[in-house]
Amino acid sequence: MRFMLIIKATKDSESEHPTRREVLTAMRKYNAQLARAGVLLASEDLLPSSSGTRLSYPVPGDEAVMKEGPFNETRELVAGFTLIDVRSREEAIEWAFRMPDPRGFGVGEIELRQVNEIPEKYL
Repeated sequence: MRFMLIIKATKDSESEHPTRREVLTAMRKYNAQLARAGVLLASEDLLPSSSGTRLSYPVPGDEAVMKEGPFNETRELVAGFTLIDVRSREEAIEWAFRMPDPRGFGVGEIELRQVNEIPEKYL
């Protein structure tokens, strides 16, 4: 079962300031634990939304409308993710609890979501 640990954006992650060294060290240790356990598939930080582009489809059937970042809704933005492959939801939750505060300021938020495994016959 694959799960994504989604690191929610904060004002700090949306700024141009680099992540603090202590946070990077803690995240590297965490990722090393995931790798040693054989469950880590990917782990990446994302650039601030100021470098992003958003496509929306406000009218069904029409072409997409493009908007350049930055985007104001910080709590709705993603700052990074970790993708793991584990045996159960409970194991995914255990790993999520082990993740250090991804921003290091006591404002980090992690959302855990299971990947939708679509059966081959539907593809």
